[in-house]
Amino acid sequence: MKTQNIPVSPAFVAISWIAMIGGSVVYLAGLWQAGMELNEKGYYFSVLILALFAAVSLQKTVRDRQENIPTTRLYHGVCLLAFGLSVALLVIGLVNATLMPSEKGFYGVSFFMALFGAVAVQKNTRDNQFTEQRAPVNNNAENTME
Repeated sequence: MKTQNIPVSPAFVAISWIAMIGGSVVYLAGLWQAGMELNEKGYYFSVLILALFAAVSLQKTVRDRQENIPTTRLYHGVCLLAFGLSVALLVIGLVNATLMPSEKGFYGVSFFMALFGAVAVQKNTRDNQFTEQRAPVNNNAENTME
């Protein structure tokens, strides 16, 4: 796959960080205020952390494969499995939770907003790194002409 040397928009970088941090903070604030047992709060916290890591790792392995960077099928499969399990664990937990439907929706939306933000932040970071590596070097050639 041919990668273009197009810098990432600062607005998209900013909104990606806002989505990741905002989704995570809102999700965690909801857990902090929830009337759940501590072990239940720990379950939802662990699911978020697993999902964030798995989403970023999965996005990286997919991108590596597109750019013909060697990635083992095993690692790609583990990333896919971890991501799928984290989403399934959240859904199963929320379906079986004794929460109001609005609370379940709150956790679901903030969870997926944090995941989207994490994937977008990782993509932007990689795109900006690639752009910086490929940027033409300005040797001030105009000033050296006499």
